Amino acid sequence: MLETVIDFLCGIVGMLPFECMKLRFMQEAFLGVLLTAPLAAAAGIQVVNFRMSFFSDAIGHSAFAGVALGLIFGLSPDLTMPLLALAIGVGIMAMKQRSSLSSDTVIGVFFSAVVAFGLALVSRNPNVARDMQVFLYGDILTVTHNDLLYLFLLFCAFFLFQIFAYNRLNAIGLHEQLARTHRVHTAFYQYTYVALLSLVVIFSVKSAGVLLVTALLIVPAAAARNLSKSSGMMFWISIIIGVCSGISGLLISAQPWAETASGATIVLCACVIFCISLLFGILKPKKS
Repeated sequence: MLETVIDFLCGIVGMLPFECMKLRFMQEAFLGVLLTAPLAAAAGIQVVNFRMSFFSDAIGHSAFAGVALGLIFGLSPDLTMPLLALAIGVGIMAMKQRSSLSSDTVIGVFFSAVVAFGLALVSRNPNVARDMQVFLYGDILTVTHNDLLYLFLLFCAFFLFQIFAYNRLNAIGLHEQLARTHRVHTAFYQYTYVALLSLVVIFSVKSAGVLLVTALLIVPAAAARNLSKSSGMMFWISIIIGVCSGISGLLISAQPWAETASGATIVLCACVIFCISLLFGILKPKKS
């Protein structure tokens, strides 16, 4: 059933007027971008509003430890990576809620522990180190059918959650205590969002790599903030920017005159849009 659906969608993508889209792996990469880009862009809105960019770095770097654990113990990295990311994300939120430490301090402790743990595991097994490069730089061209299935399920779960929780998350971001007085179950929404964000980050690592995964979340949301006049408008503009930069970056990277890494090119396209959004912000008339 999955094969049939993917074949049908790849057939539609293959009708696009681009020579590179005649190749099957490019068609599957295009589908991966259509799922990953809006996911990362939408998740990035709360990352920007909650000042959680360091959080996404910590989760992204957990990919090393997740892959190393899977390869060392004979388990699939597709299982160990998201499970470890979930554990770290929930752990960060739990420590933040139960201690007087600042968010940056808590995330910094987890970040250091994750990186050190991953490097320790990799150093014990030189064969594992060779498999780390794809996660360091990312490559959307290596997306598999299972990746597309997991991304689709995560896409549905994340946007269903956003439909019900977007305004409440904004209220928590503005003033958590005030949100509680309005009977918003802040702990539930925060833990659920962090869990989903952890999965979005870890699945985005395959597209942009550990080094650029934070940019995949932050840059579209930051550009959308420059262009939008309301929270709702920011949500949709961020998704549009994410999808446009994802598609354009994938197509540019496949051109013979470019031949660049797809993840890096996608982020560069998003950065160009961000620079354009800054110009709009400068030229926009100031309110008296």
